Amino acid sequence: MDAIYLDDLAFYAFHGVFDEESRLGQRFVVDLVCWLDLGPASREDAYALTVDYGTITEAVGRVVTQSRFKLIERLAGAIAEAVFATDARIEKVKVRVHKPGAPIPIASGRVSVEIVRDRPA
Repeated sequence: MDAIYLDDLAFYAFHGVFDEESRLGQRFVVDLVCWLDLGPASREDAYALTVDYGTITEAVGRVVTQSRFKLIERLAGAIAEAVFATDARIEKVKVRVHKPGAPIPIASGRVSVEIVRDRPA
C-alpha cells in the first residue's frame, strides 16, 4: 500500500501525569504514516486525488494543543482518530509521539509511543 509521511511535527502542549507537566507544558513531536491508494494521484497529477497534508497537520495540531491527556498513549490514539476524520481515503495510520522532556531519571533521552491503527469498520 502507498503511504504519505509527515515527520517532526512539533507542538508545545500540556500533557502528562505530573502537575508540573500540566502547568508548565513541554514540546511534543509527532510522526505520521498514512496509508492509502495513491495510484490515481501518481498517474493523473491532480490535487483532488490525494489527501491534504495541511488539513492533516492542522487536525494533529488541534488534538495536541487543545486537548489534555495524562498519557501520550491516549494522545497518540486521539491523533489517529483525528487523522481518520480528515479523509475517508486514509485506510491505516501509524502515529509516533515523542516526548523529549519526559521526566525520566537520566541526563539525555527521549520517550516515544507508537501505535498503528486500521480505519474502523
